Amino acid sequence: MRRFEFVQGTSAKFWMADVDDKTFIVVYGRIGSAGQRKEKAFPTPEAATREFDKKVAEKLREGYQEVTASGGAPAGGAPAAAAEEAAHPPPKLDLPPRVRPGEATEAKRKAAVHALSALAAARGRRSWALGRAVRRARRALEALGGLDPASDAALSAAVDALMARVVAASAPDRLPLVRAIELLSELDAAAFARAVRETWKAPPAASPAAGALALLHRQLEELGDPELGLRVGALLVDRPHHGSMSAEAGWALRWKALSPHLEAHLARSGRSLKDYLEHIDAGGDPHVAQRIARMRAA
Repeated sequence: MRRFEFVQGTSAKFWMADVDDKTFIVVYGRIGSAGQRKEKAFPTPEAATREFDKKVAEKLREGYQEVTASGGAPAGGAPAAAAEEAAHPPPKLDLPPRVRPGEATEAKRKAAVHALSALAAARGRRSWALGRAVRRARRALEALGGLDPASDAALSAAVDALMARVVAASAPDRLPLVRAIELLSELDAAAFARAVRETWKAPPAASPAAGALALLHRQLEELGDPELGLRVGALLVDRPHHGSMSAEAGWALRWKALSPHLEAHLARSGRSLKDYLEHIDAGGDPHVAQRIARMRAA
């Protein structure tokens, strides 16, 4: 069966169609579900095919995108359909923009390095002073329009130095994980992937963020998409009343907007969102456990 998907806003739907002799067959529903099946008989195979072509054209006009083209394989032809899908993989997940586009001029890069250096100097200060330094650094990074810091040696070094502070041995030197995620959320997702796989790969057992860091690594590898891993990870490690991303109403809206895209991504590998959430391990972190519970209840 040919499969079409519509993922936009809070909608995540699929529509599949096939013709079996004189019968036009449709299966449709929410991505991740089994969907509903309907069949309509026509006087001739040609009439059924005309209806098939008409409905496909309608779905394309409505904004659906074809993600498989099995050529109308009949029932029992699952291996052939799987081979066809492997030969024509579904398109890359199209998430809404996370950062505003912008030109990373030399002046903006230097300003970002300066702001990150000022944040590094804020170690051991009161939380309000750290929060102010983080906000200034975020604004400076935001002006870079989602730049990958690896493209600039000075910026890369400044970002890496701050990410290393998440797993610092001394408490006064540590940068809270939620603050680090705030900064990474203004950059290309490749920076998040490097921090998780390289800088945070072996945190000290005594680190208060050890469980959450292990979770981020598992989710990044399981999802196989740095951008999606960053967005899901930011929601999982967010702390109520800490940082500038953690207002509860805002958290709920972010999860509501992201969940259909996550569901669509999982469905392409044969998984459901419910199954995914049921198997997330909070790693002993009570705050992460609360976030997982809210995701499951939404």
